[in-house]
Amino acid sequence: MSEPIVQLHNVTKRIGSKTIIDKLSFEVPRGEVFGFLGPNGAGKTTTIRMMVGLMSITEGDVLIGGYSITDHFEKAIKQVGAIVENPEMYKYLSGWNNLKHFARMVPGITKHRIQEVVALVGLQNRIHDKVKTYSLGMRQRLGVAQALLHKPALLILDEPTNGLDPAGIRELRDYLRRLAKEEGISVVVSSHLLSEMELMCDRVAIIQNGRLVDVRLIKDIMQEEQRSSVVFEVSDVEEARQALSQNPGGFPAEVQQGGIILQLDREEIAEVTALLVHAGIKIYAIKPVAKSLEDKFLEMTGSDQIA
Repeated sequence: MSEPIVQLHNVTKRIGSKTIIDKLSFEVPRGEVFGFLGPNGAGKTTTIRMMVGLMSITEGDVLIGGYSITDHFEKAIKQVGAIVENPEMYKYLSGWNNLKHFARMVPGITKHRIQEVVALVGLQNRIHDKVKTYSLGMRQRLGVAQALLHKPALLILDEPTNGLDPAGIRELRDYLRRLAKEEGISVVVSSHLLSEMELMCDRVAIIQNGRLVDVRLIKDIMQEEQRSSVVFEVSDVEEARQALSQNPGGFPAEVQQGGIILQLDREEIAEVTALLVHAGIKIYAIKPVAKSLEDKFLEMTGSDQIA
């Protein structure tokens, strides 16, 4: 297996006596969209700032492509394209001239490469218009184009969907997934839009109060529970609840309009169905209630503060 593109080893940030980030350690595999999730104030932006050298690390280290961000900054940062907070552009210049201006600062970026990234982010039709005429989504795409100019192995985006409308969010999400799949670029995205992370990322690191709660594959989070919520739509809700509570095994049920909800495993679903049929209650539907990533996130962090 290839070496991870990013490795955080016990990264700690203290300001005075306050510990903002506490011994954070995780790895970002190559070619994945990696989500960085946490409530407001959990330390996401602080961590990203340390990863790209905008903030000093009190203890620990960040390795990018095997190079330490503290000891070999230039070799490490050369592999990174990043937008921390908002992409800043010269609004009175065209998108093309913004990219050309940025390209002058980095040796080896050709006109062909600029054309390549413009096509990659789908801005061909508007690249020669002034940035002040761009929508927020277009500016975000121009920012991504700028971050990709020098062919980084890693793209870091801090809250990239902020202020985007649903169509813009979907566009960005599809585009980032394509980048990871077709270009082999690793993408780190921090966000509080949990439903988006569920659709966008392969894996997420969840942090709270500057500490790592867990790093999980999205598919594992969504599939891991054996017991799940199941809704039975029945002819008589109260009668069904009583029939289940009188059963020696006991199936505590929560009543909702037109049905009852129970926490059951696969075998218990069959038992409850048989019990209700035996009690003469008609069953119109049996539906699993899939937990969203948001529900799982709140369970893991024990927090109702999701930014």
